[in-house]
Amino acid sequence: MTDQMKAFDTADFFTDPVLCEDPYPFFEQLRSRGPVTFEPHHGVAMVAGYNEALSVYNDASNFSACVAVSGPIPPISFSPVGDDISEQIRRHRHELPSSDLLVTYDRPEHPPARSLLMRLFTPRRLAENEAYLRSLAERLIDGVLEATTAEVVSELGNPFATLVIADLLGIPEEDREIYRNKLTAVPAPVGAASAESFAQHPLAFLHESFTRYIEERRAKPTGDVLSDLATARYPDESTPSVLEVVRVATNLFAAGQETTARLLATALRILAERPALQSQLRVQPGLVPNFIEEVLRLEGPIKNTFRLTSRTTKIGDTPVKAGTTVMVAIPSINRDPSRYEKPDDIVLDRPKIREHLAFGRGVHTCPGASLARVEVRVMLEQLLARTSKISLSESHHGTEGARRYNYAATYLIRGLNALHLNFTI
Repeated sequence: MTDQMKAFDTADFFTDPVLCEDPYPFFEQLRSRGPVTFEPHHGVAMVAGYNEALSVYNDASNFSACVAVSGPIPPISFSPVGDDISEQIRRHRHELPSSDLLVTYDRPEHPPARSLLMRLFTPRRLAENEAYLRSLAERLIDGVLEATTAEVVSELGNPFATLVIADLLGIPEEDREIYRNKLTAVPAPVGAASAESFAQHPLAFLHESFTRYIEERRAKPTGDVLSDLATARYPDESTPSVLEVVRVATNLFAAGQETTARLLATALRILAERPALQSQLRVQPGLVPNFIEEVLRLEGPIKNTFRLTSRTTKIGDTPVKAGTTVMVAIPSINRDPSRYEKPDDIVLDRPKIREHLAFGRGVHTCPGASLARVEVRVMLEQLLARTSKISLSESHHGTEGARRYNYAATYLIRGLNALHLNFTI
């Protein structure tokens, strides 16, 4: 056995901080072992092959999303019995972390809850939102260009993503600065382990304030976006509870704020590291959308998503018992050489460039994918158009060949905690 394979067996992907800083050698080892591998520490079935990942995403009958954002830590609160644990999952679902997030729902709760969220992503609503995000991007960029240097996660990414979502939800203009101050203090608790940890988090403020908005609009609709949400009905014409509508807002912030901010920072880091690519995109701004797709494929903000096997089945040719946690290893899948030529390179004219799995697939495909793409595109287009050079702050990140970055210490999110850039007009 090679030293590389020994490292795979020794390292615990879910607790080793080194793998948070640079997980890609681990994913390369994982892929070399085959499309499905059982890791030795928690018994997780790690899916590294593109086709196998699609089969998991598209099979909601045999794979429950109840552990989508927690994976094996903490372990599930019950002992699986038999080859079909669907009923056990139903009984114990409320005990699992983040059980109030839409991404963890299964049928029958998932389709009606998602239908509420999708009311926000109509072409008309997104078009209205884009006008706001363009003016917001200009305003935020004015500030960083005036200073000529910025920490872009806190000064661009977080406030931009927060305020764009606030606009999409129809939060009154006079309240948005409060949301910016409250909700950009710390990242959204995508994988919060308990109700208690959420209660201490700024998103608890969102829950309280949005409850007030919905109750007011139900009592007296005003024809705005909040009124549309407050008076929305499920497809069967039943009326959702106030709590169910409020969860639409908390899901949007929990899933969209941090991930979009991290995606923007990663894209800017890559541009700052590659002056030639930066110059190319200034000359050919029409390639910015393709660049974003390649950033998503190579280094998207979500490293992994999880499923709990509800019925004994197979992933490809590999048998998987009911009760097994399955990890869809997104960076491994999106660099699968059997799927992509030059999988580790940015290829701006790559065929079928949007077929990566950074936004998932199947019934849980990210509903905010189109919004995230527009947000990052608008910000990059404006920054490139208004600058002649974007470079890394060497005092913060070191010189070329000896770069220093600090990444989120989690097995779920891939993203910089801070990125200091210099801007030349």
